[in-house]
Amino acid sequence: MYSFMLNDQPAVCDTDINLLAYLRDFARLTSVKNGCAEGACGACMVLLEGKAVRACVLTTAKIAGKTLLTVEGLSAREKDIYSWAFAAAGAVQCGFCIPGMVISAKALLGKNACPTAAEVKKALHGNVCRCTGYVKIEQAVLLAAKALRAGFTPPAESDYKVGDRMPRIDARDKVLGLAEYVDDMYVAGMLHAAILRAPSPRALIKRIDIAPALKLAGVAAVVTARDIPGRRRQGHIIPDWPAFIAEGEESRYIGDALAAVAAASKEIAQAAVKLIHVEYEELPPLVSPRQALANDAPPLHPQGNLLAKTVLKRGDADAAIAAARYVVRQRYTTPFTEHAFLEPESALAVPQPDGTLTVYTAGQNVYDDHHGIVSLLGVAETDVRIVSKMVGGGFGGKEDLSVQHHAALLAWHAKQPVKHTLSRQESLLVHPKRHAMEMEFVTACDENGVITAMKAEILADTGAYASLGGPVLQRACTHAAGPYRIANVDITGLGVYTNNPPAGAYRGFGVTQSCFAMETNINLLAEQAGLSQWEIRWRNAIEPGQVLPNGQITDQGTALKETLLAVKAAFDSSPHAGLACAMKNAGIGVGLPDIGRVKLKIANGQVVILTGAACIGQGLVTVMTQIVAETTGLDASRIAAVAPDTSLTPDSGTTTASRQTVFTGEATRQAGLKLKAALAAASLAELEGREFYGEYSGITDPMGSDKPNPVSHVAYGYASQVVIVDEAGRLVQVVAAHDVGKAINPLGVEGQIEGGVVMGLGYALTEDFPLQAGIPQVKFGTLGLFRAGNIPAIQSIIVEKNQAELAYGAKGVGEITSVPTAPAVAAAYLRLDGKVRTDLPLQETPYSRKK
Repeated sequence: MYSFMLNDQPAVCDTDINLLAYLRDFARLTSVKNGCAEGACGACMVLLEGKAVRACVLTTAKIAGKTLLTVEGLSAREKDIYSWAFAAAGAVQCGFCIPGMVISAKALLGKNACPTAAEVKKALHGNVCRCTGYVKIEQAVLLAAKALRAGFTPPAESDYKVGDRMPRIDARDKVLGLAEYVDDMYVAGMLHAAILRAPSPRALIKRIDIAPALKLAGVAAVVTARDIPGRRRQGHIIPDWPAFIAEGEESRYIGDALAAVAAASKEIAQAAVKLIHVEYEELPPLVSPRQALANDAPPLHPQGNLLAKTVLKRGDADAAIAAARYVVRQRYTTPFTEHAFLEPESALAVPQPDGTLTVYTAGQNVYDDHHGIVSLLGVAETDVRIVSKMVGGGFGGKEDLSVQHHAALLAWHAKQPVKHTLSRQESLLVHPKRHAMEMEFVTACDENGVITAMKAEILADTGAYASLGGPVLQRACTHAAGPYRIANVDITGLGVYTNNPPAGAYRGFGVTQSCFAMETNINLLAEQAGLSQWEIRWRNAIEPGQVLPNGQITDQGTALKETLLAVKAAFDSSPHAGLACAMKNAGIGVGLPDIGRVKLKIANGQVVILTGAACIGQGLVTVMTQIVAETTGLDASRIAAVAPDTSLTPDSGTTTASRQTVFTGEATRQAGLKLKAALAAASLAELEGREFYGEYSGITDPMGSDKPNPVSHVAYGYASQVVIVDEAGRLVQVVAAHDVGKAINPLGVEGQIEGGVVMGLGYALTEDFPLQAGIPQVKFGTLGLFRAGNIPAIQSIIVEKNQAELAYGAKGVGEITSVPTAPAVAAAYLRLDGKVRTDLPLQETPYSRKK
């Protein structure tokens, strides 16, 4: 028996167990998060005898007789100040890491009431944030320190409209650990799931014997492919991803599921999985696109190993290249990379008394989850309800089914609630990554540095399954020429199946890869033409009314040149400043259905926003609140929102393609206009129970349209980023200017820019996802994620030019913030030492890791 003080109350644990497991599963403290369980992320940070420590590396025996504090144990005044400071600074996005950050802050302030910025960075070294880029978290700690010293009382909430720096609506609950993520949920009779994965990336599965697992006490259900009543193969566009590999089939990657267990405890479920006997024949995996395209390569799918091909041609690139004064030809490679969202995937499926199933998820679209689970179970749409809890980050990595369908199938068979939460290591194995790409780019210009042509070949490793590999390849190709006037383009992209982990959506959606190649080529072209990196871009930058390389005519809100002007002083300030530009679509576009939907319901004297659009940390609910307040004139305090729920909220599409602020934002404005009209004749109280519906559908032209100037997307954002390094090659500053159209919430936009920049810095310098024969060779702690101490000064410059009515002129900013960073870093090193670096992560820098 081990006793200790927990939040000023005596606590006793009969056995020596992991401290994180005790705090979450027995004490039921939800501020202590399980982000990695390997001592790397800091989401489980607690205060032990006044020192910040990670609960996942301790046991109850090790803390016997000691005093332990979690966020739940903070004083009321501390809770008010920390929640105010983190909200006011804009330090909260997905929120999963924030309670751990608060504990590290309290440990620092308990010893040093007036810390410097450098001391705050050092104190936060043990905490990883994937959303914010740390800048605003550091500011929040300094704000809290000042407030605690001064006896400060947080001010009352203000009214907020479009353009105001409104704190996140959900910030307080996230700071204090009150916001509920799926793995925080416990229900009566809940079982726990575990999955048997493939024995190797490519193996012929001859027999699966589940009998030994069924005999284990505490096991309620074991399911395999034969137990699926509906459609076994799932997928966004191409249903090629089986929920389970069946006997007689080949596995396609190491994360493939063979069987699933539901048991009374996590430990029993894991033990049962180990009892399942599999007879198999190991086969040599295909681990590169070129290997998979070889004539003698075995087909991984019935249609072969080529998933998709994208071709974009305008003008005569070959002739223009032949006639050009200067030509640059380079080959580039970019690696698989891991999203590293802080919350591992989790789902809870709960059978209802009426025979239906409610599934609590944390994905990027409840309707995608609903479609997949309904088809898997072979039931009516009304038999399944999907409810979103808080989402601890996504970045594209939570668009595919991962745990939702397995939890649902087990609950359907067991007739009991089943929770399925991936361990961090399993998460690394299972969900899709950013596509690894090989690229050859040719860029040509005349004697004045005017770009006359570009030609590119892109080879993308889409891994075992399609996921969103086809659309990712499209974006890589349609954006490959960048935001410039180039009359002659010839771009071909191939997406190829391999036995590597699937690749799918990831912040930037293929454009991070092709932008790295194009922007680096432009900098090499500038050297040949005797121009600065800034000047060559200025001479070629797209302007309103001109034609993009994909044929679309730019609108009057196009502000690439304004972003270039915004960073010019920073670029001119240092001989080691590197520059890159980017463009990124808002919306799915290319002729596909793309609709935002919102209902505003008047209930209990409030305007309640109902939409299926997921907030994964970007602050969508806050943005919608501001739009409703702006449109109707109502005080923001009169506006509330409910979580995405397929039984209550209309389908507003997935949170991807930087689309929600534009599409759901415009739908919100449309609903708000109807409410405003109603308020002209009645009070809010008189409208009780009424609903006001808003919808926005983006009309675009499909790929391959024969129109001379097709509209591929309803909007594009533009950006220029400057990265400055010192003589030793260490990062000094990033200046990021982004054309966001109209910043609905500048505080949130800055947070998106800072977080995206830091993600881009990691992509450029340290992050990798090494594979050996298709098997990942990483842990969370070895991914190369940037921590607070690595971060240079980041200056966010918001460029607002768009006057369109659509969503008050807003453009999506979630993805583009990461796109130009890596080439800007490469450009800085090019100016520092003259070396052309064509592979990511960049080598021969102070940040390079031993391989």
